[in-house]
Amino acid sequence: MARVARHDEVRLVATEPSVAAAPASDALSADALRKLLSWLSPAFPVGGFSYSHGLEWAIEDGTVTDGATLEAWLADVLRHGAGQTDAILFRHAWRAADAGDGTALTDLAELGAAFQPARERHLEATAQGRAFLAAVAAAWPTPRLTPLAEALAPPLPLPYAVAVAACAAAHDIPAEPALAAFLNGFAGNVVSAGVRAIPIGQTDGLKVVAALGPVIDAVMVATETATLDDLGGAALRADIAAMRHETQYTRLFRS
Repeated sequence: MARVARHDEVRLVATEPSVAAAPASDALSADALRKLLSWLSPAFPVGGFSYSHGLEWAIEDGTVTDGATLEAWLADVLRHGAGQTDAILFRHAWRAADAGDGTALTDLAELGAAFQPARERHLEATAQGRAFLAAVAAAWPTPRLTPLAEALAPPLPLPYAVAVAACAAAHDIPAEPALAAFLNGFAGNVVSAGVRAIPIGQTDGLKVVAALGPVIDAVMVATETATLDDLGGAALRADIAAMRHETQYTRLFRS
């Protein structure tokens, strides 16, 4: 309702909402929202705090020195590197899990692991993926997840994007908000590594996270209809950073 003055008269006029409701297919229930907030929280036990995605080498090299260069580095990783690749894998894994197709999900997990460009990046993806699935299966069990977890059981390497997508589909969490939460969590984790290693202040780190919002939106739009043939990246310096980090003399992070 809006309050409207007309000379000495005050009356109430009904107004339409200024923001359209989200499409039903992407609408989140309160339960689904709680799950995403828990699963993609920095406190979720996947060890995300121990990985920098090669950023630590870029800091040592002098490529990333402040908030602006951190934003530029991570924007390229999201658009042209792991952000885009993981988004494509996530979408296909969500569809496979939603259809209950364990074979397709297994193939996607193997493909995602094969796309890791360095040993430490492989560890970063698969260690977090395995820990994520184990934690969700233990704390949020559901019948739909059981056969999917069996299809993804060790010794199969399990990329983080595939694990989160499978759990989201098994819990009837729509793909779009789940992917948005996943990409935002990835960006936030790398920014957190930058805050600690550059170092920069917490507020500067938050400004980087905020600035990357439109980049994440663009990645989601670009991958909406992507096929597996679209997998691939051009963030070559980030890949090289991951390789160089393996022999970096002083290290805080595992990647």
